[in-house]
Order: sequence, then C-alpha cells, then structure tokens
Amino acid sequence: MDEEAAKKLIVEKLEKKKGKSKFYLKDFYKMLPDEKPRAMKNLVNKMVREQILEYWSSGSTTLYGLKGAGKQAAAETED
Repeated sequence: MDEEAAKKLIVEKLEKKKGKSKFYLKDFYKMLPDEKPRAMKNLVNKMVREQILEYWSSGSTTLYGLKGAGKQAAAETED
C-alpha cells in the first residue's frame, strides 16, 4: 500500500472510532497488519509532523490522535 493510501485509511479508521480519540502505537499496527512495525511508527511520526495527528503524553505513556479531536482539544480551544 502506498503512503497516501495508508494515511487516508488511518484517518478514516480513527474518525470511525466513537468515544475514543487517543490511541496507542500498537493500535496503528492493527490498522495495517501487513506493514512492519518500524514502517508504521515512521508513518505515524510523519503524520504528526504533517499535523494530521498529534501526540498526547501522560509522562509515562504516549498516545496519538487526530489533530483537534477529543475532550482535551475542546478544552484547549475554550481558553
């Protein structure tokens, strides 16, 4: 699968997840099981750099989500 098709598929799958806005890296591996973990990690990080996805960290755990999605994003725009 080419990179643009993979990005589109990831965004579509994330948009369909109701009630959940942040995901572990391992969740992305399940979205494209034919891709190697290293390639998926690189793709997810590239999507963060392109501001399609964003990081969220609790200090010990890093999660990823669509830019501007979720409760935390809504709270940040109210300030």
